[in-house]
Amino acid sequence: MHLLSLSLASLATAATTAPIHFEDLGLSPNVFTIGSFALRWYSLAYLAGILLAYWHTSKACKAPGAPMAQRHIDDLFFYCTLGVILGGRLGYATFYTGGTTGIPSLWAHPGELIKLWQGGMSFHGGLIGVVIAMAWVCWRNKLSMVRVGDYIAVSVPFGMMFGRLANFVNGELWGRVAGPDVPWAIVFKGAGDVARHPSQLYQALGEGLLLLVILLPLFWKTRARWKPGLLVGLFTLGMGLARFMAEYFREPDEQLQEFARQTGFSMGQWLSVPLVLVGLFFIVRALLRPELNSGTPSPQ
Repeated sequence: MHLLSLSLASLATAATTAPIHFEDLGLSPNVFTIGSFALRWYSLAYLAGILLAYWHTSKACKAPGAPMAQRHIDDLFFYCTLGVILGGRLGYATFYTGGTTGIPSLWAHPGELIKLWQGGMSFHGGLIGVVIAMAWVCWRNKLSMVRVGDYIAVSVPFGMMFGRLANFVNGELWGRVAGPDVPWAIVFKGAGDVARHPSQLYQALGEGLLLLVILLPLFWKTRARWKPGLLVGLFTLGMGLARFMAEYFREPDEQLQEFARQTGFSMGQWLSVPLVLVGLFFIVRALLRPELNSGTPSPQ
């Protein structure tokens, strides 16, 4: 009995120390498949993020002092959706397919840019696309871009969280090799036989859930929205810091590993530094300026 107890204890210890294999999680990138058509979780993640952001922004703009009306929100989300898709794809082509020298490969073959189903989206490119879309709508409707940004920024982490969770379900964008002290490390298909950090989940927590936990109460429970630029600054700073830290656990894209070795930072980290600086600028600017009058009427 004593030997049996020792054997069972040894098996239990081995089970707790053995790495998790992604295939054992039973996850599929497809929600369902009918013939040649497959509905992917990644597509649903984009849709859910956009719809939740639309719903929350519409609700927020019913509160006193909103900088825009529902018709502006409708325009914003149409153009911002285009900005996410076009900016994300063009950003990936620019930042992540060129290596250290030469023309980015997707720019060398423009026909590949439209093949969204093959993957390849850049967060930073999508962010630039959204900013351009917001600038266009605000200029056309004579809205304050900073105040509109405060309302949009609070809703963006919904999409970030769902997108990173979809990356995990797809078994893509895995992390660096993890040590034996990381019991939640996962052996991903296509990434060799070593256990890696599930960096997709780290990013879902940092870029999504954590920012929601910070920004939503600030918007609804404090006077943060009456300080133009404060919320957009906190979002930008938080996103930049979260992405910078996540890159320490995320495996660099294969074509940019040499770039990371040469410069000391990954491409994602270099692109996050401007976000941190811009976020700090808006936070300091908002705190130094007087608060808006709570009785500011909403646009019609």
